[in-house]
Amino acid sequence: MSGHLRPIKLDSYKPLRELVCENIRQAIIDGTFSPGERLMEIQLADEMGVSRTPVREAIRKLELEGFVVMIPRRGTYVADISIKDINEVYEIRTSLDVLAAGLAAERINDDELETLQRLLVEIGQHIEENNMDKIVEVDIAFHDVLYQASRNERLRNIINNLREQITVIRGRSMMYPGRLADTMEEHRALVDSIAARDVERAQNAARIHLENAEHTLLKDMVESHNEKKNKE
Repeated sequence: MSGHLRPIKLDSYKPLRELVCENIRQAIIDGTFSPGERLMEIQLADEMGVSRTPVREAIRKLELEGFVVMIPRRGTYVADISIKDINEVYEIRTSLDVLAAGLAAERINDDELETLQRLLVEIGQHIEENNMDKIVEVDIAFHDVLYQASRNERLRNIINNLREQITVIRGRSMMYPGRLADTMEEHRALVDSIAARDVERAQNAARIHLENAEHTLLKDMVESHNEKKNKE
């Protein structure tokens, strides 16, 4: 196991098992742990400076989220996301985001609209600084405001339940060359259509954004597969 996890700092209000879970999840998302790599509880615990119990609890949660696979008598491995997984996630998320964008165009208030515009500026700044962690963090905040503006609590709950499955693939799509610039333009088009209270244009902007993100991710997977195959 080649990963190097950050030691856990016990200065948070969150339970230890949640901090451990977030640490391992982020290492999987940013590629510190590769698909198919085995995760050893003892080594993970040593790296983070914790006991095996919160690590074991974290791994169970990550299995439910689809980040790891536990194989009896063999151990725990980082899950390898398939094209089928991506298609299913994006089918669901596209439908939800299109609905949320249309509702937001009808129901957003001035403060939320101003927040969306401010977050767009922040994302642009982080792109210039090439700070991927901050880009993902602000992108999540951007979409949270959009979902809030839909004024549909059940829709927000469904999207939140899907959040972790979205997060694991969001970062990989964004890191593809040229994708960040395209994302900025797609976000800007979405905000402009919502500001104009144009429901149909907002829905179309959300659909285009998600379709482009999925296309980019699939292209990256194919290229990575071909590169790996050429090295064999």
